[in-house]
Amino acid sequence: MFRREFWRNFDFFLFGSVLFLCVFGLIMIRSTIAGNIELANYVNRQATFLGIGMAVMLGVTVLDYHYWKNLSKLMYVFILAFLGIILIIGTTSFGAQRWLEVGLVNIQPAELSKIVVILVLAHYFSHNEKKPKNLRWLATSFILVAGIIVPIFLQPNLSTTILLAVIWFSMLWISGLPTKYVVIFGLGGIALGLIAFPFLEPYQQERILTFIKPDENARHGNTYNVEQALITIGSGGLLGQGYNSGTQVQLRFLKVRSTDYIFSAIAEEFGFIGTLILIAILIFVIVRCIRAARLATDMYGSLIAFGFATLIAFQTMVNIGVNLRLIPVTGQTLPFISYGGSSLLSLLLGIGLIESVLLHRKTL
Repeated sequence: MFRREFWRNFDFFLFGSVLFLCVFGLIMIRSTIAGNIELANYVNRQATFLGIGMAVMLGVTVLDYHYWKNLSKLMYVFILAFLGIILIIGTTSFGAQRWLEVGLVNIQPAELSKIVVILVLAHYFSHNEKKPKNLRWLATSFILVAGIIVPIFLQPNLSTTILLAVIWFSMLWISGLPTKYVVIFGLGGIALGLIAFPFLEPYQQERILTFIKPDENARHGNTYNVEQALITIGSGGLLGQGYNSGTQVQLRFLKVRSTDYIFSAIAEEFGFIGTLILIAILIFVIVRCIRAARLATDMYGSLIAFGFATLIAFQTMVNIGVNLRLIPVTGQTLPFISYGGSSLLSLLLGIGLIESVLLHRKTL
């Protein structure tokens, strides 16, 4: 384990980029909560999760990623049970029942479900690599994902539901999805969206309708948050107002600034140039994950890396898209930066899997 040869394939560029993003996230969380006594413990809690996450990442890196194949069924049953418990005794916040309170910590199983879906689908598609890519192959993978998506949708958690569907489709595509099904998926997705709209929670419908037709006279609710985010981004200009000096953030006009709208806070303090650098680093992380997928010596490892690259890419686009009012308001963290212990732990677990794919790719 500690031999130099063992770490020869370790991606230090990926690790260094992720570590930088995590530390920068801590710095930004500190700025966004400055002067707020109720949130004073956010930095210490995030730092604790970062320490735990790094230890988990190292452990997963050292462990051969093929080991997770044997745990696929157990992980699937475990996450289903966990999500079921959430629907019964979960803690409700902002109209959604997504958290399980364990002592002083709130755990969000939906974050872990993202990794479980990637591992379960990677096992299924790699195990059936030589089998015909027919409707049975497609339907079985859909049932596997639907088992996790349904309880998450019922929380309700629409953004994670869509994220898991995107991961499923991307892994289907990389596994050899026939072209004829792509058109069917496109039309089916549009139809499903129209059918599902009446069954969404009122606040979810309001967010979509507000995005389609904004109320220019509104001063509260979803419109207020988005408008303040745009003002915050604009006030940063080219180079920003400086760390811990953003007026929108420090005067608390910008809400949920340590989670959903932390990108706006970064833009105000570090400006357009700062956000470009941040986006470039996130893109670099995604590219390194795709590189791992290409270097993997088996389909299982390749699918794990590609699925995780999809996860980071989609979350990044959604978070930034919401801040720029390019998509309806929804809750997805900015990877490695936003406050959230469950999210950070899951992401670092995923990085550990990527590194394991690289380290153990020649052991077959």
